Amino acid sequence: MKNLLICLAVITLGTTVGQAEAKEKLHPVHTYSIVAYDSTTGQFGAAVQSHWFKVADVIWAEPGVGAVATQSLVEFSYGPLGLAMMKNGKTSKQALDGLLISDENNAVRQVAMIDINGNAVTHTGSKCIAEAGHYTGHHYSVQANLMEKNTVWQAMADAFESAEGDLAERMMIALEAAQKEGGDIRGKQSAAMIVVRGKPTGKSWEDKIVDVRVDDAAEPLIELRRLLNISRAYEHMNKGDEYITAKDFANATKEYQKASELSGGNIEILYWFAVTLTTEGNIEKALPIYKKIFDQDKNWQILIPRLVDAEILPNDTLVIKQIMEL
Repeated sequence: MKNLLICLAVITLGTTVGQAEAKEKLHPVHTYSIVAYDSTTGQFGAAVQSHWFKVADVIWAEPGVGAVATQSLVEFSYGPLGLAMMKNGKTSKQALDGLLISDENNAVRQVAMIDINGNAVTHTGSKCIAEAGHYTGHHYSVQANLMEKNTVWQAMADAFESAEGDLAERMMIALEAAQKEGGDIRGKQSAAMIVVRGKPTGKSWEDKIVDVRVDDAAEPLIELRRLLNISRAYEHMNKGDEYITAKDFANATKEYQKASELSGGNIEILYWFAVTLTTEGNIEKALPIYKKIFDQDKNWQILIPRLVDAEILPNDTLVIKQIMEL
């Protein structure tokens, strides 16, 4: 079995972690992270925080395949290689075992993988800097190294298991629990989260449900939470557009209001809601929204004639006059 897995890593994928290591330096991306699978939606996710620039580079996920987090003295190729092996039919355990066997520096690695069946596996090398450890639960794994306390990963597990909401929300709560427990002993710098569909659509831009990252910030988790809310806001905005198309203005209004609340009162969301209402011939509902926006920033009013020229708004003199006179 050991030789089979080595051959799989070398022949099927064309390289080994050991070969890659000979070409690049060790990168000390010490951190805490989570990989997870939602059996209800089929979604895969990964989320991470670290006192290291651009930690988003250590998490990977692919629809219909799984997710990977690779950290500590990180070997980045564990991400794409692990996904490729699982895509070729290997379980997360087979993929991780194969890569570890072919990596002469596996003692400094910390890696977690989850496969299409929700099987999570984790490796915390014996030379990972304390406090280091992991907890593998049902359809998820949490792992951390260079932590202030050895209770961080258990705090993440407890938070994830007790959290409510979608996969992104539960992973966010797990990250916040890790920080509350003390987090990285060095402090905070960057964070990231990805969530992908359970099955690929054939349209890569639709397969990533959440893709948010904070590369450098004093409070990366607070910023990550804000970006996650904005991501959700635009989901509600898209639903609002769909309701407008179906001429269901009551539900469209609810969706746009949710979008505005989640985005912290982003007036652009409201603006395009008003524009959509106008194009659907519902100017009476649009006018009070326009007024609220123009009272805050007249530049949005200046855009109105330009939208007519671009054939986004109707070339209706009476309608445009009503908007411009607000």
